[in-house]
Amino acid sequence: MTILLFAMLGVFIFMMFRRNKKTQQQQAQLQSKFAPGVEVMTSFGLFGRIVEIDEEENKVLLELSPGNTATVHRQAVTKIVEPVVAAEEPTVVPNDASSLTAETPGTAEGTVAGGTAGTAGTTDNTVPRVETPEETMRRLNDEGKKDS
Repeated sequence: MTILLFAMLGVFIFMMFRRNKKTQQQQAQLQSKFAPGVEVMTSFGLFGRIVEIDEEENKVLLELSPGNTATVHRQAVTKIVEPVVAAEEPTVVPNDASSLTAETPGTAEGTVAGGTAGTAGTTDNTVPRVETPEETMRRLNDEGKKDS
């Protein structure tokens, strides 16, 4: 029984060291691909492009957006972002000019079936409702009164 217990403990320790070694190899392989201009993601979810790598202090300067940079620890960069190549969809070109007008047949410009664009009570949800800031405040205040 004791021999079986020691064998199980030995297998557990062997697997633990093996897993750590694999993780270290993957991290070293990833960091060998680091170079200025590579798109990366950090462990805390920031996406950016490597601008500069400081080997002595293990720091990476990331450009998050044009003009915005962040300095992070080299080990915080956990993933190289591969650009996604989207398949090109064929462009459908209609053979008549009806698609060039935004007006629906049978309705005047600026109206929606069932009412005027921007009015409350329209049943067609294809046109977004445009409201002024005063109308927005009034609507939000009225909704607050309904909850109480």
